Amino acid sequence: MILVIGANGMLGRDIMALLGDRGRGVDIDGIDITELQSTERVLTALRPSVVINCAAYTDVDGCESNRETAMQVNGEGVAHLAMATRTLGARLVQISTDYVFDGSKGMPYLEDDAPHPLSVYGESKLAGEMNAVFNPDHLIVRTQWLYGLHGKNFVETMLRLGAERDELSVVDDQIGSPTWTVDLAHAILALIEKGCHGVYHAVNGGYCSWNAFARTIFQEAGMSVTVNAMNTEQLNRPARRPLQSPLDCGKLAHDCGHRLQPWQDALRTYLRLRH
Repeated sequence: MILVIGANGMLGRDIMALLGDRGRGVDIDGIDITELQSTERVLTALRPSVVINCAAYTDVDGCESNRETAMQVNGEGVAHLAMATRTLGARLVQISTDYVFDGSKGMPYLEDDAPHPLSVYGESKLAGEMNAVFNPDHLIVRTQWLYGLHGKNFVETMLRLGAERDELSVVDDQIGSPTWTVDLAHAILALIEKGCHGVYHAVNGGYCSWNAFARTIFQEAGMSVTVNAMNTEQLNRPARRPLQSPLDCGKLAHDCGHRLQPWQDALRTYLRLRH
């Protein structure tokens, strides 16, 4: 049995849908990963063979003013899961992020590139990666720019704002790969089924700026909205973001024979399904 922690979240719900009868899900009302006793009690009762941790404190700017909470959930919580799964002989799958990098490489990041987070969120997720290793049977999947049917995301924000205004400003100096949670869920399960271990990157194919992503959203949705360019400095957010952090998925393709579809195709399918 595969246990999904954070089963009510955007990614968690898509993984649960794919797992069907093979999966069990728990969320914050059923487990507190920041408490070792709670974590051990739930895992010992359910005895899963694989635990996929989708639980995270993902408010990037909020993490800056809530460092302790970010570290407890994204860092210590993973240590508790690693210890509990190791005791049970279960595999731990930890979902991580491009925010462990600083975005200065100038080309897509490989799994063994040195991390250098710029924000508390990035630091806390890197702590989670390091803690996942407490269980030798671990799989760390880094991804980025997620959107899906079951949670707040950039696509839904753009569609809402585009319905209210005919002109928007969106940053054009942050580069990454918009990734549909359904495609990511398929990649995670493919890695599990192949018995892969260690660190893997999984994002939809190709990359763009947030600005280009917004323009494509409106184009595909048949909406006439002018999208002006602005830079990250003008946005003036509390947390620093990596400016260019595309993730290279060659290892996933080589080891697993799995490739995620181009981000434009994924977006097209998502927009069709949401109606």
